[in-house]
Amino acid sequence: MKKNIDAKMIYITEYDMTRLEEVLAIAAKAAKRDFKHLEELTKELMKAEIVESTEIPSNVITMNSKVLFDDLENNTSKEYILVFPREADIEQNKVSVLSPIGTAMLGCRVGHVIKIKTPTGERRMKVGKILYQPEKAGDYHL
Repeated sequence: MKKNIDAKMIYITEYDMTRLEEVLAIAAKAAKRDFKHLEELTKELMKAEIVESTEIPSNVITMNSKVLFDDLENNTSKEYILVFPREADIEQNKVSVLSPIGTAMLGCRVGHVIKIKTPTGERRMKVGKILYQPEKAGDYHL
C-alpha cells in the first residue's frame, strides 16, 4: 500500500506544543477575519507525535531551528529560522510558525519536500540540512 505523501508524520516537542497551543489561543482571539493560517497549524499539530525535548531526532525541524532549504522550482538554496510570531523578521530570514512556510516547516525532517502556497503559485522546497536545532545543541527552552 502506498503511503500518502501529504500525510507525513511530524514530531513536536512537548515544550513547543504547549507554547504553540498558547499562540493559537491568542491568535484566534485577535484574528478579525482570516483563520486559514490558524486552521493549517492546528491540523499539523493534530497529526504530530509529541516527544520529550531530549528525545527529538536531530533531523527534525523544531521551533528556533535554522534550516537550509533547496527550492525545487528554481534550483536555489535559502536559510530560514522557524520562530514564534513576535520574533518574525523576514530580513533576518526568521519566519513565523503562523506563516504558510512556517507551518509547513514545523516537525519536518531532512529530506522532506514541503509545498507552500504563495500568491504566485505553489512552491516545492526540500529540507536540505538542519544547520541548528536547539534540542540537539542542548538549548531546551529558548
